[in-house]
Amino acid sequence: MSKGIVYLVGAGPGDPGLMTVKGRDCLRLAEVVVYDYLSNPVFLDDAPAAAERIYVGKSKGRHYAPQDEINALLVEKARAGKIVVRLKGGDPYVFGRGGEEAQYLHRHKIPFEVVPGITAAFAAAAYAGIPLTHRDYTTSLGLVTGHEDPAKKMSSLDWEKLATGVGTLVFYMGMANLRVIAEQLMAHGRAPETPVAIIRWATTPRQETVVATLADVVVKAREAKIKPPAVILVGEVVNLRDELRWFDNRPLFGKRVMVTRAAAQAREFAALLTALGAEAVCCPTIETVAPADWTDLDVAIAGLPRTDYLILTSANAVRFFFARLTELGQGVRALAGVKIVAVGPKTAGAIEERGIYADLMPSDYRAEGVVELLIEKGVKGSRVLYPKANLARDLIPSKLRAAGALVSDPVAYRTIVPEGDGVRIRAMLAAGELDVVTFASSSAIDNFMKMVGDEAPHLLDRVAVASIGPLTTKTALRQGISVAVEPEQATVDDMLAALIAYYQTRP
Repeated sequence: MSKGIVYLVGAGPGDPGLMTVKGRDCLRLAEVVVYDYLSNPVFLDDAPAAAERIYVGKSKGRHYAPQDEINALLVEKARAGKIVVRLKGGDPYVFGRGGEEAQYLHRHKIPFEVVPGITAAFAAAAYAGIPLTHRDYTTSLGLVTGHEDPAKKMSSLDWEKLATGVGTLVFYMGMANLRVIAEQLMAHGRAPETPVAIIRWATTPRQETVVATLADVVVKAREAKIKPPAVILVGEVVNLRDELRWFDNRPLFGKRVMVTRAAAQAREFAALLTALGAEAVCCPTIETVAPADWTDLDVAIAGLPRTDYLILTSANAVRFFFARLTELGQGVRALAGVKIVAVGPKTAGAIEERGIYADLMPSDYRAEGVVELLIEKGVKGSRVLYPKANLARDLIPSKLRAAGALVSDPVAYRTIVPEGDGVRIRAMLAAGELDVVTFASSSAIDNFMKMVGDEAPHLLDRVAVASIGPLTTKTALRQGISVAVEPEQATVDDMLAALIAYYQTRP
């Protein structure tokens, strides 16, 4: 059998956006992924579902695979003709033993490539607002392991040169030896007032930064209960943090927010939360699927030439309606002469992605607003098409019919309860691992109750519940759930703004 290949890939420090394009491309080709403990396991999602995933790292409750066993495993899998990705946090060649693995592969004539990653020193400093070099402070930088080979002792380091010959020092894996590091640097000439920053869980929403001096860093680290994984930065550049801090002072930094929207919408919402500093935990309580029978919608689409208004009240309605339009061999030209009504900006944006624009949008982004707008326009005798969800309220068709409109309201999609995640949601809530749970529809709440069970209201008492609007809030209250956050306008952007305002009033 022909030999495979091993890619030594650096996953970076934790933020998924900091992994290189080439690293992700390698993962997508992988047949075997051999990985260490990763600060963000989401990287593994880029590997094919069929790829073998082998954990060889060290973490709480899990044993560490000796390096010689890891080396042998890489050779074994490559000789079996597999594409192997050896995935490491940070950079493979910076205190990651990637050099040793590459040497072993070379000795056994296994083809390999190295894909660099962003190492912890660079990432932690940047995300803490600390430039590692600055012409007004220092132009020299040293990277040091604070946890050397067990056969050595930290005394083997040339402390005098480190203390006085390098402007900025970064110690990896040094928390266990923090006292020794501080004492040795001061004993060999570094001023006790030299600034120090300890950065834990760099580039993730859990990032913590403690600023101190060499003289008091041990005490401050103990008071802050800082534990590994962390890097230690020593140097005058630490003083720039107050001026250049940007990552951990964002409005929702450190908050863990559960997103219960359907998977297609959850990604966009999660990205918005991440940009605000939160950690988004996606646990969809809604799954959108096609209707059991397309007949009613197909008949309505056939009647588009005689239709005056098309009402779309969600991005899901847009997606399913236009997908069916295409499947029936018709394009947007079929909507010529039809006035399109979007319930709000997000729906209007989804329509624009199809190359056309909404003609009408109410100021009140709810079904009530749509009804009020069309009645003001005068709909008596008009033909209205309203493709809806199976559980949609009857408000739009009933009110418009009462106003004299001829309304067709076929089901364009169904919302159902997704399988799984109920146990996971209960566990996270019970363990106090969430700060906020968001609901963007009444269906999301009803399905949440089905997934979590009768204890859901009690578990939600421990978090801030954010509702997108009054109808969703009404459903929450009916289910015994208290709502802490509700925006004035029923949009995701307004819900995020209301969530920010909520935390601005709290320490």
